[in-house]
Amino acid sequence: MTKKNVYAGAGKTAAKIQEKREKSAASAPQHQPMLRAMVWYKEEDYETLLTLFDDAEFLPRTFADWHARAEEKKTEVEAAGDQVMKVFIDPETFPQWCADKNMPKDAASRSQLALEMAQANSFSL
Repeated sequence: MTKKNVYAGAGKTAAKIQEKREKSAASAPQHQPMLRAMVWYKEEDYETLLTLFDDAEFLPRTFADWHARAEEKKTEVEAAGDQVMKVFIDPETFPQWCADKNMPKDAASRSQLALEMAQANSFSL
């Protein structure tokens, strides 16, 4: 009785698996880094901004709580390969910006402002 080599062909199989992985990776679309605008607040402005926003009840009561959540989101965005542009909301200019655009002082408006700022200051990554 002869012993059969149980590993015969294993190298070829592994090579074929590796080849399939490489082809699959090459054909998969690559993530293009994006610039992501994020609404940001300065600690000294936070309490004032809460009095201005129409939707303040949806924001954390303290800057520290908001900041921790914002930093966590920023880390997630950067881990995905994108860059973050912080757009600071100014309590002096934001109400007028909203009035000029006939928009409420809410999250959608803050996001719109951040988007406009990012587009105005965009650059190639």
